[in-house]
Amino acid sequence: MKTTHFDRDFPVNNKVITRELLEKEYPGYLRHVKNAFEAGQIHIFRWWNEITASEKKNLLDQVSTIDFGLIKKVFNDAVLKPARTSRDNLTPPPIITFPKKDAEKEMAHKAKLTGEISLQKGEIAILTVAGGDGTRLGINGPKGTFLITPITRKSIFQLHAEKIVAAQKRYNTRIPWYIMTSKSNDSATQNFFKVHNFFGLNSHQVCFFTQDMVPVVDLQGNVMMDSKSNIIMSPNGHGGALMALKEKNVLNDMKRRGIKNIFYHQVDNILVKIADPVFIGHHMRNSSEVSLKIVKKCDPEEKVGIVVYIDGNLHMIEYSELSRKDMYEKNENGTLKYHAGNIAVHMINIDFLEKVYQSGESLPYHAAIKKVPYLDEDGNVIDPKQNNAIKFESFIFDILKYVKKSVIMEVLREDEFSPIKNMEGENSPETSRQDMVNQFGRWLRNIGVSIPVDVRGNVIGLIEISPCFAMDEEELKNKVDKQLQFNGKLLL
Repeated sequence: MKTTHFDRDFPVNNKVITRELLEKEYPGYLRHVKNAFEAGQIHIFRWWNEITASEKKNLLDQVSTIDFGLIKKVFNDAVLKPARTSRDNLTPPPIITFPKKDAEKEMAHKAKLTGEISLQKGEIAILTVAGGDGTRLGINGPKGTFLITPITRKSIFQLHAEKIVAAQKRYNTRIPWYIMTSKSNDSATQNFFKVHNFFGLNSHQVCFFTQDMVPVVDLQGNVMMDSKSNIIMSPNGHGGALMALKEKNVLNDMKRRGIKNIFYHQVDNILVKIADPVFIGHHMRNSSEVSLKIVKKCDPEEKVGIVVYIDGNLHMIEYSELSRKDMYEKNENGTLKYHAGNIAVHMINIDFLEKVYQSGESLPYHAAIKKVPYLDEDGNVIDPKQNNAIKFESFIFDILKYVKKSVIMEVLREDEFSPIKNMEGENSPETSRQDMVNQFGRWLRNIGVSIPVDVRGNVIGLIEISPCFAMDEEELKNKVDKQLQFNGKLLL
């Protein structure tokens, strides 16, 4: 990435366009063009004399949204000289384990009461990160529109919406739902909600906002293009949610509504227990700034982020960053020492977020090496066979380094974590639907219904229980008990 000095003229492929002409034809863009030139990205204008006026306007509009100086810095920091967190003094974090003993169950009950009071007061907002598309799942649209439930084939968005509807009814409150989209799927997402009448929610309580996009660069740091007038852009990662809360004025809207804490989750986890009062209560009773739900790793090499303490500070590190020794190290009782798998479900305190914003600190960008089709310098579309591009992403868990008070709460994977990442195999629609059926089967089995299972323990057949009928096993049991008391038999 070479730096070019932009003085008087606008040089393109041995031709010159004067600054005066550029300013006359496209007023207000000159400084943005200058920034691109001085950051060494002159090549994005190589087809300037070939493209139409509207295409020129499109390119300049893109250029005006890009901080080329930041891209240069991010490339240097993330690729040329990436900082590596020290792995010295690595220790497991304190965890509120899944309650088994009476004292643990009593603590969970007290936390639940605290969380329920906060929900009743209208102090909790839901933040769903939904910027991804469903191409890997075989659909042309936002991932949240994928039809997922086992029998009625409700979309992921509808499933989450019904959980919120049910929580509002249970706690006699209104829970605002903030959905972060990307610029590529925002319109389709909003139209999907409008067509389905917001799935029973008031349209004023569902708020959409977009995350920022950043240019994709090649392995030398040069911005890539997929046409002669279009720069390839990519969403800035789930950490972009925290940036967008401030930049899109979302946090102020939350404060106006009296929100004190945010329940954060990603759209593709179909088992997420939205607005879980136990989690909310633990977070509040411990005056936590950011809280996390975790599950125990399935095996030492499971590809999931691990929550740890490093030099006394909370961190989330990738599974690949653990040494083989740490990956397999065990406690005296034979369990994995570093087992706390991050499932991207958090509680975030609004006052804490404002302190981070006021400090001027920002989340770092990470480099993800990908295969990305692009336009070469001769104007040919190239579909690469090997990784050729870098996408820059920020991660929400990087905010943990600022956290002084936190809660890490263990939940059962089979109850709360089943993400959809792939079309087939692990973490696919097939496995997620089976996880839903298995969960409903456990609920029914625990209230006395005989449910057949196969040799792997999976429920045979299909079961679906709407959140609007029962949000959890306890509610299902209460409704069944009432039915038995009313007519003496169970009708399912």
